[in-house]
Amino acid sequence: MSDQDLSPLPGRTVLVTGATTGIGLETARQLAERGATVLLHGRTAEEAHAAADRLIATAGIDAARLHPVAADFTHLDEVESLANQVVAQHPHLDVLVNNAGIAAPERHTVTTDGNEIAFQVNFLAHYLLTCLLEPALTSDPGGRVVNVSSSLHRTANIQWNDPQRARRYSRLAAYAQSQLALTVFAADPRVTAVSVHPGVCDTALMPLYAHEGVTPAEGATHVARLCDPAVEIVNGAYYDRAERVAPAPVATEDRTIKRLNRLADLLVGRTA
Repeated sequence: MSDQDLSPLPGRTVLVTGATTGIGLETARQLAERGATVLLHGRTAEEAHAAADRLIATAGIDAARLHPVAADFTHLDEVESLANQVVAQHPHLDVLVNNAGIAAPERHTVTTDGNEIAFQVNFLAHYLLTCLLEPALTSDPGGRVVNVSSSLHRTANIQWNDPQRARRYSRLAAYAQSQLALTVFAADPRVTAVSVHPGVCDTALMPLYAHEGVTPAEGATHVARLCDPAVEIVNGAYYDRAERVAPAPVATEDRTIKRLNRLADLLVGRTA
């Protein structure tokens, strides 16, 4: 499906996390250009407003279509506040794009919530946000979640006895674990969700993959395509750019999905 085949999106409301730079910013631009109302998430309110101003100035986006929102994903209480704000202001949400991500640091780093930072920012914060936004995403049929994952999930394993990687830390293993968890989470039955590897893109995460990559705009086209209601999706599906392919076998195991949910609920302080 080419850009020309994609449908206009007036009346659609989409929340894009990590929308101030890179793939997130370009995804927001592409969706807003097609008429969607886009909630632009940034780590701070200043960053989110700056991203909105940039899209208005450089892409001619109607300011009424852009709603800056903020939460620092290293603080789960801010994620909860963001979710509460979104549900209050947008009781019907068509799409949640879980895009925000960081490369795991060289040294083992733990958030104030007690979680390894990449596991929290890349997965746990999105897990909590998605769970809290479930009422808005399911208020009408057709709500969906698009997880921006990574091909590196195939190299990962979840350290069930040490998910914080306190005993043996490797930044690449920590990052890959967070991406595997995000990919597994797409198969959760509560909200229809898919995962997508947008390709190796020239963003802050590129050094994890290669020395060069495609533009963030090119990577974002694969994310934006999956936000289109005209594109039929199957819960738990995984895409490598535009092509649906099988994820790592563990990503669709029912036992693993349930085990991950129990772990995530524990780590974010939710009770079943």
